[in-house]
Amino acid sequence: VQLQASGGGLVQAGGSLRLSCAASGRTFSNNAVGWFRQAPGKEREFVAAIRWSGGTTLYADSMRGRFTISRDSAKNTVYLQMNSLKPEDTAVYYCACAARNWITGMLTSSSAYNYWGQGTLVTVSS
Repeated sequence: VQLQASGGGLVQAGGSLRLSCAASGRTFSNNAVGWFRQAPGKEREFVAAIRWSGGTTLYADSMRGRFTISRDSAKNTVYLQMNSLKPEDTAVYYCACAARNWITGMLTSSSAYNYWGQGTLVTVSS
């Protein structure tokens, strides 16, 4: 599976961005897609995840209500709509694909994911 993340950029605080993660290759092995982010000097952290079948979603507490993850099965693409952005949301955002049918709670861990995209930079100015 190859993942291509896009949609990052520079936005002012309070603004919005929509990230896209396009999957290609052996996409039938995709069980869930997650978004993670990594700010400079910090560890990678979970943002949101969605199961490919059924569309169950999962969010980190600090993103719930501001971020929305969705998928377009026909396009093999997952989106992350980010609203009310804050300077602390500045990070490189990565999408990843989990091939195994993990229990939902495991999808917050980067170790559950087999394939990773290259990341897209989101910068939120104050």
